[in-house]
Amino acid sequence: MRDVLIILLIVLVTIFSGCDKNQKNAGENSKSASHLASADAQAGRLVIRFEQQVDGHSLETDTLLYVNAAGNLYEISEIQWFASDLTLHNNDGSSVVLDPNHSSHYIDTDIPKSIVWEIRQPVPAGHYDAISFTFGIKGEKNKPYMFTDPPESDMLWPINLGGEQGGYHYMKMNGFWVDNKNDRTPFNFHLGVGQQHDEKGKIIGFIQNWFETILKDSEFNIEAGEKKEITIIMNIGNWFQNPYVYNHNLHGGKIMQNQKAMNMGKENGEKDVFILGGVKDIN
Repeated sequence: MRDVLIILLIVLVTIFSGCDKNQKNAGENSKSASHLASADAQAGRLVIRFEQQVDGHSLETDTLLYVNAAGNLYEISEIQWFASDLTLHNNDGSSVVLDPNHSSHYIDTDIPKSIVWEIRQPVPAGHYDAISFTFGIKGEKNKPYMFTDPPESDMLWPINLGGEQGGYHYMKMNGFWVDNKNDRTPFNFHLGVGQQHDEKGKIIGFIQNWFETILKDSEFNIEAGEKKEITIIMNIGNWFQNPYVYNHNLHGGKIMQNQKAMNMGKENGEKDVFILGGVKDIN
């Protein structure tokens, strides 16, 4: 009888202990949920929309319609690229890096839904003086084989041309131009990690060609509960001018092993390829 009473007492203590623990966990979870709800209540949401334009007009693909600064008649078939490290800046030097756990976004002119980047992280309400992002993916983050599924995995940069920090193309811009023989000739304006060569042409090092761009006049306010859409425009024609006039007849159709041509693209890109298209409230 005594043994039965002891066993019964142990069972009762275990039950009440479990109840206390469950109540404590429930209380902690409630506090955590309350904290997150409070944080969300003091924040807004951002959506980034990417547009590709030529001379202020939306890109029309697969049509020999455009002339660059070198006088090349050209068309664009497709553009595929990465934007990453989207950051909001304040005049006091502070900044907010958005979606640090999902820091890169893939944009593809053949995949309409890819032009929208829905920022998962709530944005603290307040005033921001500038918006910046990285064109491509920074070297220390740009690791081979980190994307396992297409279309991102199809952006893989050959490891022999980029090493361990050359993982993926920053951009593939494919199309055609009318060459000096008046032939419609394909070009692959591909930007990624460049190579350094010795006097025998052997690769002895790699050059990072990604760049950060701060959008001019990108000051904006966001209030708690607001959702805003920010449009970022790629001016395609500016890849081929300012400060360098880029001539397809001189650089040919493929530039992945031509650091001089890729550097021209990089410096032109830094100058004025990307601009703010606007900031608006959305539901």
